[in-house]
Amino acid sequence: VQLQASGGGLVQAGGSLRLSCTASGGTFSSYLMAWFRQAPGKEREFVAAIRSSGQTTYYSDSVKARFTISRDNAKNTVWLRMNGLKPEDTAVFYCAATTRNWNLSSARDHVRYAYWGQGTLVTVSS
Repeated sequence: VQLQASGGGLVQAGGSLRLSCTASGGTFSSYLMAWFRQAPGKEREFVAAIRSSGQTTYYSDSVKARFTISRDNAKNTVWLRMNGLKPEDTAVFYCAATTRNWNLSSARDHVRYAYWGQGTLVTVSS
């Protein structure tokens, strides 16, 4: 499975971005998809996840109510809509896929994911 993330860039605080991640080479509709991020000098952090059907989503407390994860299984694509961006959101964002529909506790753990995209940089200026 190959994951290709895009959509990062430079935005002012309070602005919005939409990240995209397109999968190829696997059965996208069976994967739980997630976004993680890693800021300079920090550990990789869970952001959001969406189960294979799209019916269930999970968010970290730091992005809940600002970010929205969604997917279109016909397009093999998952998105992360980010509103109200803050300087502390600056990070490289990675999409990831796993073949199991984990609950939130497990979905937050990056070791659960076998497939990773290359990352896209989001920079939020103050």
